[in-house]
Amino acid sequence: MSTPETAAAPSWRARLRRVPWQQLTPLAGLVLLVVVGALMHPAFLTSTNLFNVLTRSAFIGIIAVGGTFVIIGGGIDLSVGSMAAFLSGAMILLMNGLHDGTLSPVGVVLVGVGLVLGSGLLAGAANGLAITRGRIEPFIVTLGTLGIFRSLVTYLADGGTISLDFALRGVYRPVFYGSFLGIPIPVWAFAVVAVLGAILLHRTRFGRYVRAIGSNQEVARYAAIRVARIRTLTYVIQGLCVAIAVVLYVPRLGSASASTGILWELEAIAAVIIGGTALKGGSGHIWGTVVGAIMLSLIGNVLNLTSAISEYLNGTVQGLIIIGAVFLQRGRQGR
Repeated sequence: MSTPETAAAPSWRARLRRVPWQQLTPLAGLVLLVVVGALMHPAFLTSTNLFNVLTRSAFIGIIAVGGTFVIIGGGIDLSVGSMAAFLSGAMILLMNGLHDGTLSPVGVVLVGVGLVLGSGLLAGAANGLAITRGRIEPFIVTLGTLGIFRSLVTYLADGGTISLDFALRGVYRPVFYGSFLGIPIPVWAFAVVAVLGAILLHRTRFGRYVRAIGSNQEVARYAAIRVARIRTLTYVIQGLCVAIAVVLYVPRLGSASASTGILWELEAIAAVIIGGTALKGGSGHIWGTVVGAIMLSLIGNVLNLTSAISEYLNGTVQGLIIIGAVFLQRGRQGR
């Protein structure tokens, strides 16, 4: 029997095999993208441009954190963009209606924030319950609610645009355009949501249950895991993340319309998949999703700075990235 003194130390090859290279792939891609961007345009690495990229990635990144839970749990949510549009419109209408002098402008904004957070939780719960209690495929449920939310915001806007009262815009504007310690508020919000999401997914029993359900739902059920409850909660988390993104998004433009949130579901899913989360469920990391969201914004930023490809083709690029990422995942699984 070997002792600590006589046991041979692991070779460098054995140590290399222990490194989770697959998990480091998104980070390597981000570094490569930064190098390419710096070489293609001198303004790429300026602090103004980088903070602009991080601020733009905050909306999709926050939504993608919620999407990480859903996808790891074996689900999918196609309704997040339409949900964001509906919540934005409802929030603006409520705040405009309350702005009659009874409440201060700050109070009106706080009530609006409370409404949108509560509504996000309810919308996520509705998706989750329809899937788990109604036993309907996530694709079908969220495709249906995509249409419902989009039509509701179109109805509220009467086919046009819902605009926030100018007096309220001045009060609400710092939530998007303000900064703390030189860092934009949306970036701080993205960081907080990502940290809390990582703790919940990687350091709690709930996170272990989500991964177990995504790996094998039947085995999880035999292990006395309440599958329906856990899966429903993943959609509740998704709805809350959409609501947080809306709270940050509304002061940016101060309006909402039927075109608000178009393709956000594509970008959120792309961020999750690029970050290394398996589309079939069971495995994934919040930090990978964060990297994926930043990569998407960087790709759009590089395209805009260089004019190499029209900005109207960003959706094409994102779609190709999703297909390529899933193809690579299946290739690794087939080995």
